[in-house]
Amino acid sequence: MNIRNIILFAATGILVSCSQTTNTNEMKPSGIELSNMNTEVKPGNDFFEYANGGWLKANPMPEEYSRYGAFEILAKKNQEQVKSMIDEISEMEEVEKGSPEQQIRDYYNAGMDTSAIEELGMAPIKPILFGIEAMSTKEDIVKIQAKVNFIGSYPLFAVFGSQDDKNSSAVIAQMIQAGLGLPDRDYYIKDDERISNIRKEYVDHITKIFVLAGIDEATSAEKANDVLAFETKLAEISMTMLERRDPNATYNINSIDELMENTEGYDFKSYFSELNILDTDVINVRQPKFMEGVATLINTTDLEIIKTYFTWNILNDNAGKLNKSFVNQNFYFYSTVLSGVDKMKPRWKRMISSTNGNLGDPVGKIYVEKFFPAESKKRMVELVDNLQIALKESIKNLDWMGDTTKLKAIEKLKAITVKVGYPNQWIDYSSVDIDPKSYVQNTWNCSAFSYKRDLNKIGKPVDREEWGMTPQTVNAYYSPNMNEIVFPAAILQPPFFDANADDAVNYGAIGVVIGHEMTHGFDDQGRLYDKDGNLNEWWTEADAVKFKEKTQILVDQYNAYTVLDSMHVDGELTLGENIADNGGLFIAYNALQMSYKKNGTPEPIEELTSDQRFLIAYAQLWRQHIRPKTLMRRLQEDVHSPGEARVNQGVVNTPWFYTAFNVQEGDKNYVAPENRAQIW
Repeated sequence: MNIRNIILFAATGILVSCSQTTNTNEMKPSGIELSNMNTEVKPGNDFFEYANGGWLKANPMPEEYSRYGAFEILAKKNQEQVKSMIDEISEMEEVEKGSPEQQIRDYYNAGMDTSAIEELGMAPIKPILFGIEAMSTKEDIVKIQAKVNFIGSYPLFAVFGSQDDKNSSAVIAQMIQAGLGLPDRDYYIKDDERISNIRKEYVDHITKIFVLAGIDEATSAEKANDVLAFETKLAEISMTMLERRDPNATYNINSIDELMENTEGYDFKSYFSELNILDTDVINVRQPKFMEGVATLINTTDLEIIKTYFTWNILNDNAGKLNKSFVNQNFYFYSTVLSGVDKMKPRWKRMISSTNGNLGDPVGKIYVEKFFPAESKKRMVELVDNLQIALKESIKNLDWMGDTTKLKAIEKLKAITVKVGYPNQWIDYSSVDIDPKSYVQNTWNCSAFSYKRDLNKIGKPVDREEWGMTPQTVNAYYSPNMNEIVFPAAILQPPFFDANADDAVNYGAIGVVIGHEMTHGFDDQGRLYDKDGNLNEWWTEADAVKFKEKTQILVDQYNAYTVLDSMHVDGELTLGENIADNGGLFIAYNALQMSYKKNGTPEPIEELTSDQRFLIAYAQLWRQHIRPKTLMRRLQEDVHSPGEARVNQGVVNTPWFYTAFNVQEGDKNYVAPENRAQIW
């Protein structure tokens, strides 16, 4: 596992993950596929169903997915493109050692060689398991912890390098809570029926994995209970997801000596030395109480239980890479029990994802050469410029913000860096040893390379050319520390962006995505960072109070939104994303109107006005099926609202929704003007 996969990113994207879908219908002149709609539904009662009901009916949920929607259209296309690349590369016989072609070919082939993987069984991970079992004192924990960090496991906590929140030009060491096998601390704390059943299934899962590892069932069951008890203690000292959203609460600079003083019993000097972090005395301990609790837990826990916990971490982190029995059990718990998915994706799809995840830049370099047209980048930059102008005008005309804060907000907007397509500099992976017969070791070598590279940044200036996503990723993000928005090449295709589509559709799709990412610079977290990416209060106190009053409207609206009959969206946890959706809609719409002032308002297309096309394009981005278990899980873990809520709750705050679709008081989704939210 890459270190970035366990970090709660400061960078904020428009979505979390993608799968795939198909749509064989020919695109209509407007850029909207009318058959995707269900016009028997009144837009004011359920706009999500009105815009997407036809598609939902015609495209049932495939067995192998937990979510299935519009984002996946591009994921399917990209997956097929990457596979076509790899198929070509796999036929190459003479390739230079360390070249992207050699690494991609041998990594993918090793992952696809199931006969060799079955024959090896547990052999690839046995040396590290022997090392854990050989621990004789608690002082040995430090070396083992550092060792497993380099192969992608992070029991107890994690250390990585990233920007100093209050000095964005420097990279410092960061420490965060980690070490839980369940998705979040609340799975250990809450006692409702669903969570209690998941804990029981988790203990059963741990038991079965230990049995597969060659331990008798009675001992395995005992070890499983020990793991749950130990992880529960970790959960009890962990910050909640909501608490972790406060960057001031997670900014706690310590020296090594201060850290040692507060965590007696764990030798952090030796640990940092094992990580080869030798010249730093500035460490941001994001969860101080957690680190203090970890030291206490180590001191008070029997070494054999700690060894069991570390063994479980290695088994758990690698089960999906081992032989079929491990893979199937791992899938059953993490996909079926937690997310309701009964069918595993074909191995080639899983290996495409693994290759992308571990060799992102080598794959990306070839991907953009083959599939990314230069004109897409040019058009995208123009769209971003238009939306920046629209947001600037919006800030200037805000009636709730004072002039002093407005000037600084406009300065921050002007300072936003825009990255489109792919990085100017590719990461050099040539030193990574990739062998066609060692799948697990290949993943570990990639993890070690990424982790060493990450730690080597500590104490050095920030590389502002670096990207946080690969170009073949269907997503986008805003980074508050960098004050930048990034749009990878893969997202610059239909249904997000279509050079042949009507402007209203492009502004309703990719335009809202652009506006969404811009608004993250001014959401409840992003607004706390200045134009240089530093955590710095640049607002007047009065304006900060008014901002919170404005955002509370969104909190209340989303708290009241129900799914699955009685479950509610968490308006506080999802606030940042909801602010970004709200801002994205208004900014993109205003930019579109500016375009119309210059070029004239177009006539209706296929009997849809430009306002209708704009909103339908937005709604159709979020069409999706989602399994009940997945939805319940995401309501607890995800900072994004469900797609249905993003549509229905998003559009009701826009005044043109009411005029475009004749929404009247008494309609289910009608919101009185005085209760609508517009922040930016």
